[in-house]
Amino acid sequence: MIELQNVSKSFTLHNQGGAVIPVMEGASLSVAPGECIGLTGASGAGKSTLMRVIYGNYLAASGRVMVGGVDVAKAAPRDILALRRETLGYVSQFLRVVPRVPTLDVVAEPLLAVGFAPDAARDRAATLLAGLNIPERLWQLSPTTFSGGEQQRVNIARGFAHSYPAMLLDEPTASLDVQNRATVLRLIEEAKARGAAIIGIFHDEAAREQVCDRCVDVSAFTPKVAA
Repeated sequence: MIELQNVSKSFTLHNQGGAVIPVMEGASLSVAPGECIGLTGASGAGKSTLMRVIYGNYLAASGRVMVGGVDVAKAAPRDILALRRETLGYVSQFLRVVPRVPTLDVVAEPLLAVGFAPDAARDRAATLLAGLNIPERLWQLSPTTFSGGEQQRVNIARGFAHSYPAMLLDEPTASLDVQNRATVLRLIEEAKARGAAIIGIFHDEAAREQVCDRCVDVSAFTPKVAA
């Protein structure tokens, strides 16, 4: 479902004379349906960069980034948008939504985008929000007014609303209390059980051990410095 072949990535510093900084080379991995891979490595090793390359936020300099038969490294923008709508979910650490849209609609939106009836989409959204302990009195308010922890849980609910065949999870259990952490881990296990291919960053070692089938150390993809 997710396969990277010899992927490289560099950044060009246009405000510093066009200097090119290589950050990744030879990145290769594959994730089968129903498998969860944890990305490991020291801070700055490239875990988040790799996730953004897979999601299409960063353009790979070379190699293939296959997700559900689409090469993200070469796909047209409209194909990337369709992939994100139908196939590839991304739970980031930050909630980015249009202000003044009610929380219930924020969470239901991914389902509406793939053709769910409004009532069914909002029922699913309500179930997730309740499970993540977002009080019902807040559901008609914009999540932009919420605390950081509440926004994180809304983001998780939105990310798990649609049954994406592939998912990227960036620290989904960070800063959660015991009850909400357990809910998120259950959602991940349910996604695996239905066949989702998952790549995640988990600094929570116990969570990583519970849901990840194996880990990939992204330090192995750090460009080698010539002696």
